[in-house]
Parts: sequence; structure tokens; C-alpha cells
Amino acid sequence: MAPASSFPIIDMGLLAGEERPAAMDLLHDACENWGFFQVLDHGISTELMDEVEKMTKEHYKRVREQRFLEFASKTLEDGGRAAENLDWESTFFVRHLPEPNIAEIPDLDEEYRRVMKQFAAELERLAERLLDLLCENLGLEKGYLTRAFRGSKGVPTFGTKVSSYPPCPRPDLVKGLRAHTDAGGIILLFQDDRVGGLQLLRDGEWVDVPPTRHSIVVNLGDQLEVITNGRYKSVLHRVVAQADGNRMSIASFYNPASDAVIFPAPALAEAEAAGGAYPRFVFEDYMKLYVRHKFEDKEPRFEAFKSMESQSTKLIATA
Repeated sequence: MAPASSFPIIDMGLLAGEERPAAMDLLHDACENWGFFQVLDHGISTELMDEVEKMTKEHYKRVREQRFLEFASKTLEDGGRAAENLDWESTFFVRHLPEPNIAEIPDLDEEYRRVMKQFAAELERLAERLLDLLCENLGLEKGYLTRAFRGSKGVPTFGTKVSSYPPCPRPDLVKGLRAHTDAGGIILLFQDDRVGGLQLLRDGEWVDVPPTRHSIVVNLGDQLEVITNGRYKSVLHRVVAQADGNRMSIASFYNPASDAVIFPAPALAEAEAAGGAYPRFVFEDYMKLYVRHKFEDKEPRFEAFKSMESQSTKLIATA
């Protein structure tokens, strides 16, 4: 296991002062060489984060714990043979954009809904601020990445996966969450600051993402790899089941609109040799492929769309 001591942590408060160049350099290095980083002083109040954490843990205890224990018992009763393709997590998903569904999710009390809506609004602002910082580091026009995500209706897809990773009596048999890259754009994670388990793959070694109080962990998805033409890459990550403690994970995905056309930014693709660039595709089409192959390598997904482009070009040329 590689140490997490060098994991990039960026104090966003430094972006407003003399240390801005150094903070931007650290952000650029994190995006180029890690695909993950943590941000502090990000503008979301600690009081709101504490409320979200308290209500999320109470909701799991009140509504979801018994259901999960029943699932866990069935998963382990055959000695774990059925656990290979399962994840040791209890989860529900909230959609914020383009059309929110939080009012339709059962078992959420009104105060929890209110707090989660407020938290989502803060995260949306943070995601767009971070995307503009990435634009600055990449030499792209301000707003390029957010515009690339908006599709025909001018609205991205934005949602939150709320997960609990309860203690696992046999972490040798089952993963908390199997290794994968994220399909979408930029992912903002509010994770438990006491129970770890999140790891990323770097230079062939699994590195712990350190739990840091009131931080937001950020990672880059497949769509940013395509738009940046591979300058910034999505990274394999997983959650290791823990024998003790119930890890909270609130991951918010700021993704392209379903009909957004994704392709390398021309300014970043000009220097590429012919055939080396990433493909062009509609995000919804990518997601249809991703859901079938989430826990597999991302490269064949990119190659599949490059192949489709090639076939389309041939058909046009011979028509």
C-alpha cells in the first residue's frame, strides 16, 4: 500500500492572494498526475456540512440499516461465492438537474430534503468554480468546460449518490465498491472523516485517500479526459470494505447533459498526431455503454467510439 502523505490538498483560500500561482500549480499537478485532490476553504460552511453528515447517518440508521443487514446476511451465507460482483454499500441517488427528484424519494424527512437541496446548490457552484480553474490552467477560455456540459437545453446533469459502507465481517471476500473510473465530468465527494476505505490507483499501487474533516474530495471523470484530450485523466478508484466503522460517502456528479456532444477541445487537440485524438460522441450514448462495462477498463469504451467514427467516415466517403 502506497502512503497517502503526498496526496494533494489544495487550500482554495490561497487563490485570492499572493500564493495563487503556487496553488494553481498544485491544482494543475493534481489533475495531471493524480486525477484526485482535496479542497479546503472551499466556501461551503462547516455548519452545513455537519448538518448533512448528522442527518445522513441518522437516515441510514433509521431507514436503511435493517434492509442492509438482511442483504449482508444473504451475501455471506454461502461463504462469499456470490460476493464477487456485489458491492458492500447501502445507497440511494438524488437527481438535482435537469429536473430534481428529491421530493419523490420516500423516507426522507422534510428537514433532510431542505438541507440536501442547500448542500447541492453549494456543490454546484463549487463544481463550476473548479471547472473554470481547470480552464485557466489548460489555457481554455473561461466557461469552456461548463458550456461543453450544457447540451441543447443549457443545463448539465447533476446528481448525488448517498452511500453508507457498514462494517464488513469478511472484507477479504467482498469489496466496498469495485474498482472503476467515473463516467462523467467532475465529482465532488463529502466523505466520512473517521472511517477510511477510498483508494485510487497510482503508478500501479493503491493509495489511500486520507479522510480530512470538512474537506471535499474531487476527482475527474472520463468526459474531462476526452475534452482535455488526455491532459487530465480519470483514475481507477475503489472502496475497501472495513471491519469496523460505518463510512459515509456523499458523491455529487456534475456531468454533461444527456444530449451534450463531447469531443476534445480544439485548442488541446491541434498538436495531436492524426488518429491520436479522443473520439466524439453524445454523452447519453457513452452512458449506455458505461453501465454495461463500468467495472472494466475505460480504454475499450473510447476505442469503441473511435471505431464508430471511423466507420461513419468511411460510409460518407463512399456514399
